[in-house]
Amino acid sequence: MGLTIAQKIIKEHLVEGEMIAGQEIALRIDQTLTQDATGTMAYLEFESIGIPRVRTELSVAYIDHNTLQSGFENADDHIYIQSAAKKYGLRFSRPGNGICHQVHLERFGKPGKTLIGSDSHTPTGGGIGMLAMGAGGMDVAVAMGGGAYYITMPKMIKVNLTGSLKPWVSAKDVSLEILRILSVKGGVGSIIEWGGEGIKTLTVPQRATITNMGTELGATTSIFPSDEITRAVLEAQGRGEDYIPLASDEDAVYDRIIDINLSELKPLLACPHSPDNIKTAEELSSIKVDQVCIGSCTNSSLADLLKVAAILKGKTVHESVSLSVSPGSKQVLSMLADCGALSDILASGARVLECACGPCIGMGFSPNSAGVSLRTFNRNFEGRSGTKDGQVYLVSPEVAAASALTGYITDPRTLGECPEIELPEKFKINDSAIVLPADVEEAKTLEVKRGPNIKPFPEAMPLEDKVSARLTLKVGDNITTDHIMPAGAKILPYRSNIPYLSKFCFGVCDESFPERAKAAGSTVIVGGINYGQGSSREHAALVPLYLGVRAVVAKSFARIHAANLINAGILPLTFANPEDYDKVEQDDELELVGLYEGLKSGKITLIDKTKNIEIACVGEFSDRQQKILLAGGLLKYTKGDN
Repeated sequence: MGLTIAQKIIKEHLVEGEMIAGQEIALRIDQTLTQDATGTMAYLEFESIGIPRVRTELSVAYIDHNTLQSGFENADDHIYIQSAAKKYGLRFSRPGNGICHQVHLERFGKPGKTLIGSDSHTPTGGGIGMLAMGAGGMDVAVAMGGGAYYITMPKMIKVNLTGSLKPWVSAKDVSLEILRILSVKGGVGSIIEWGGEGIKTLTVPQRATITNMGTELGATTSIFPSDEITRAVLEAQGRGEDYIPLASDEDAVYDRIIDINLSELKPLLACPHSPDNIKTAEELSSIKVDQVCIGSCTNSSLADLLKVAAILKGKTVHESVSLSVSPGSKQVLSMLADCGALSDILASGARVLECACGPCIGMGFSPNSAGVSLRTFNRNFEGRSGTKDGQVYLVSPEVAAASALTGYITDPRTLGECPEIELPEKFKINDSAIVLPADVEEAKTLEVKRGPNIKPFPEAMPLEDKVSARLTLKVGDNITTDHIMPAGAKILPYRSNIPYLSKFCFGVCDESFPERAKAAGSTVIVGGINYGQGSSREHAALVPLYLGVRAVVAKSFARIHAANLINAGILPLTFANPEDYDKVEQDDELELVGLYEGLKSGKITLIDKTKNIEIACVGEFSDRQQKILLAGGLLKYTKGDN
């Protein structure tokens, strides 16, 4: 039986386990990346392990999230990360150099390599044939120290593409179409491989957009073959030696095959407040637009912005629309300037923001009250934009530019002939914003610099056989990490200060939760389907840990968040019977009993003492995960403190 692309990479990097779907496996990791919103905590965790030097082939620390410096906090974190990178052997991408996924794709990604990053959109690297996965900061810290990365062996989904995209239809529409088919939970437990004759018509930037958005499906990762199109891009970046061909075997077996005819796709939008709430641009043409944001790790490549510039050239943004454009990297910005496209963007009335995540994470450029904001981003969760009642639609660059010109959601096909763009044969290479690490001897003399906002991370206690706790919060389906631990300009500067950050935990759902949780002392949270979807931010586990959360009981979990809970020493359990969710209420007094035996058997009893009922819960924990929970978290387990 042949192998898929992902299975080939997994086989080459397998350290423990068997390649049987549903079983835990351990992988050797070649590369890691972090960004500054999660990086500070990841490097604090790496330091606590006590290893003097990273042991990966390549690790890069990026600054792209917290670039708005309205106080000392973000600047201090950047200095800490830069000094840690210098000492411990990482490359450091300075503020302004670009978004981690865009820069990594341009300068560091290699087909056939494994990559984990403390950002959920790390699967962008699958656009050039990497096995690239989002992970919690603790997992990245362990991988930097030479440890394996543990996942459940995924199922394999093949998306078979035929035909070619028509004018005005883009890779973003492919992403939205697969979200329409599968939903935000349809990829959980799976790797999505893109294939078929249609992939030959897709450029690497288009492929990267599609693998980036695979995160919204809940997929472990997404991947394209490494082919002549991949080779051409690597050669254009001066990295032709990094190319290897990589394709699935003809007799590879998939758990599911989905067919999409690219020729049949139309311009699509994801409506508020979920990436899978899909409609066509034709259906929404009566909606007035207040704001348009073009950029993010999904759509900020040179190809995307050349297309935007061509659409805007000689025209003026509608007087009622505020348009921002964020290039994905310094390379993209520089090349836009050199060819004159940047002037076309500026002349239209657009505001050009720095090469960073910016509005995507609520870091500035929030919409007006109840404003309609069209964004070429990957998430439109409620409140994520920084405006609680903002109405955010996810769109392609083509729909974004067209709508910015008309003032209404616009099907770009109504604009006439679609402008053609050509990518250069060679990209402008200037790595001056990448700071190299010190050599081993110099590193011994260097000091890591810590500002006053950097506080120790909370430590979990070893798991006891019985946990008594109050149900301090009950939430519904598809609770995101933005619900649990919001982003935004007011909160992100405190990502290295868990005590202060805790004030905002679940603020979108219930502003009183932090105080009630602290008063309870020991807390259980109950959730619905797909609890913890979205970002890989481990703060969505560390902050609840600080507030006394001992367990989360849900109908189902998103992959990365469940792993982060275990890493933090919090017990993730699911209802054996989903209807039992309705039997418990907020403020009930609960007990989880027989935990030591339950970790082994996978069956744990929840006693609702308020209602005097017993509820069956289940949890599948590998031997390693059992030991992590018993030790009080991944770091204690890794250091052998148990």
